Amino acid sequence: MSRTAQNRRALASAISWAAALVVAIGVSASTKSDVVPEPVPPSAGTADPVRLSFADPEVRLGDRLFFETRFAQFFHERSGGDVNAPLPGGDPVVNEVESTRGSPLPGPFRGRSMNCRHCHLGSDFLPDIPLAGRTYGDFSRFSEIPARNDGHTQTPRNSPLMVGLSLPREVPMLLHYDGEFASFEDLVVDTMTGRNFGWLPDEVPTATAHIAKVIREDEGVNPRYITYFSGKSEGHGVPYRVILAGTDPDLPADLRIPHEYRIDVEKASDEEILWAVAKLMRAYSDSLRFGTKNTFREQGSPYDAFLVKNGLPTRPASGETEIEYARRLRGLLDERDAWDWVSPRDGELLLHRQRFVFGPTELTGLKVFLAEGRPTKQDHAGNCILCHTPPQFTDHRLHNNGASQSDYDAVFGEGSFAALDLPDLDERLAQADSYLPTTPKHPKATGRFKAAPTAGKPGYADLGVWNVYANPDMPKPQAALTQILCGPAGPAEGDCRPEAVLPLTVAYFKTPSIRDLGQSWPYLHSGRLDTVEEVLEFYRTSSDLARAGKLRNGSREMPNVRLAPEDVMPLAAFLRSLNEDYH
Repeated sequence: MSRTAQNRRALASAISWAAALVVAIGVSASTKSDVVPEPVPPSAGTADPVRLSFADPEVRLGDRLFFETRFAQFFHERSGGDVNAPLPGGDPVVNEVESTRGSPLPGPFRGRSMNCRHCHLGSDFLPDIPLAGRTYGDFSRFSEIPARNDGHTQTPRNSPLMVGLSLPREVPMLLHYDGEFASFEDLVVDTMTGRNFGWLPDEVPTATAHIAKVIREDEGVNPRYITYFSGKSEGHGVPYRVILAGTDPDLPADLRIPHEYRIDVEKASDEEILWAVAKLMRAYSDSLRFGTKNTFREQGSPYDAFLVKNGLPTRPASGETEIEYARRLRGLLDERDAWDWVSPRDGELLLHRQRFVFGPTELTGLKVFLAEGRPTKQDHAGNCILCHTPPQFTDHRLHNNGASQSDYDAVFGEGSFAALDLPDLDERLAQADSYLPTTPKHPKATGRFKAAPTAGKPGYADLGVWNVYANPDMPKPQAALTQILCGPAGPAEGDCRPEAVLPLTVAYFKTPSIRDLGQSWPYLHSGRLDTVEEVLEFYRTSSDLARAGKLRNGSREMPNVRLAPEDVMPLAAFLRSLNEDYH
């Protein structure tokens, strides 16, 4: 049998193992959405799905739910059972939005309680602070969460951007930095019934019942001004139960959601209502796109304008993979000497402190970005496209760029992360409370390896995918994780036995998009770096460690990142050319 055939057989066997894990554990072991049907994952590929916009009723309703402040534990505890009454006082955690660049900002939800928008901001501050746009992240390294006397007051990771999550990909859907969720619905359900909204792991049933109560009893109280405009209810807010039923004759046409989103909340179970909310929030997420289709401008970034102005392809051709497209684009750039540069006459950036340009400096940076390094010394090769593959500038896969090691060693000294003692698969399973994150099945777990390193807790670090892979409490993402980790270019391409794969997941994280970086700082999963230049210097240092054999479990791409000091300035200029006025 050939090596290729052996690898394919091993991968098929591993995926079967992951599927068997889901069956063996049973749907009841799922973290939060136990009794709802599994969603059908989007198909991989490069074809564009149906585009949704704010004109679509399901998106408008999903937007309102995204801003809803009554789902949180703080509201449940203090509302006195009346979901329509204002709180006597708001949760202090939403009074301010922490920022790494100056004083805290006044929270847009002060006086109320936690909601999705508090950590995934958009244009909230633009009326008062012209350059404070966000690509659905916040301004802090770690987002503040409600206090519950369990020692947790922040998320363990930086808030990930949400724009472009629904776009097709060449690998299965995985969400969050560690691939914890296999669908957007699972992410929503877990978040709204989890610690970020103030609920403890053993309070999931209470959280589910409370959210369903808000949906059933709401009388149109909402921060998004969704109201009737005709009939006997004109000017009044539209209750959730009315919009979800979709049958009220007074319901405006732009609020008549499609039948697949409708539900009779009086007959539905609490879990079914929660799942309906998650589906609508997924529709809202589907509308969040970089580029010309979801902004109020005719043009996206200077980089996109440069491609169009020079007749260069903006996306893969039919049947072409994204990495093949990136390499073809690199070849086309090498073939030409004369270019039509992009200048402020071609566009304008209002949400960034930069001109709308793409000139010789940006082109030099683009060529460094597209250049693939080799084992022999070769400067001016960023090797970037193997992870941040255009046109989305992410491969949606899993990599270790050394960020966790850098964070840990910054606290405990060089070499500390490499010396960190980790359990094997059997020991991790036998002592889940000691090693794995909290779940409803293990509410007292330490989460020691899903933690930002701090001086007072040696041995606590963030191992990323290691927390999720082969974790019986998280069955849903296992097949997707296995396919990515054991497939072509995955770290376990040869041996896909779970006990062999687990060590290869240490410090692996999902690749984020790098479009519009100017509205998504601070950077990395830990939010430790504040500027593009700092990130590039980090890659120079981390790739040096990889070549010296000092980067623990580093991705195979890292030794071939070969950036010279003089590459940083043009590469940073190119990365800023990916900025656009997203709002």
